[in-house]
Amino acid sequence: MIELHDVSYRYGAEDLLSNITLKLAAGSFHFLTGPSGAGKTTLLKLCYMELMATSGQVTIFGRPADRIGRDGVAQVRRRVGVVHQDCAFLDHLPLLENVALPLTVSGQSTEANMQELRDLLAWVGLSGRTGALPPQLSGGERQRAALARAVVMSPDVILADEPTGNLDWEMSLRLLTLLIELNRMGKTILIATHDLNLIRQTKAQIAARVLRIKDRRLQLAGADL
Repeated sequence: MIELHDVSYRYGAEDLLSNITLKLAAGSFHFLTGPSGAGKTTLLKLCYMELMATSGQVTIFGRPADRIGRDGVAQVRRRVGVVHQDCAFLDHLPLLENVALPLTVSGQSTEANMQELRDLLAWVGLSGRTGALPPQLSGGERQRAALARAVVMSPDVILADEPTGNLDWEMSLRLLTLLIELNRMGKTILIATHDLNLIRQTKAQIAARVLRIKDRRLQLAGADL
């Protein structure tokens, strides 16, 4: 679904990533680890075309990223849901409307999709918070809302950047359960995380591949995780 072949990304005079090769097959589950500043977020951005590779080839749904025009980028991003690390919301809009924003941007009616939206919020455990404004949400509620917004367009691929970084263990496991459910529904998952305990918990339940960025390169993590 998404492939990187010999990809490098340079910022200024420095390579942040070098000669990265990665294949996210349909229905696969991957973790991406590495120290802060290693390039995990940069790699995710290459996967959904917020950044373009300096060299090498990124292929998304069978199309070379450097040959996808503006309309094509919009189509790609409907098929790739992203849970951002900062969980940015529009503070003046209630939760339901924040989650529905991808529908609104794509020209779809919130009213026409109201039942699906309510079902989605119930699935992430937020059915009683549809009218709450973002400042009224706890950290765990914000992360679950971010996941709901990422999947509202029923994407094929879900990329999550440190989705449990500010959560306690109980809430981290709750979010992990949702991501595992999505994978069992056939979604391709890539999670960037520092949380090795989360990785171990996941590997005890499903076949998850663990990758590590070290010295700007991507490698398969060892069995010591």
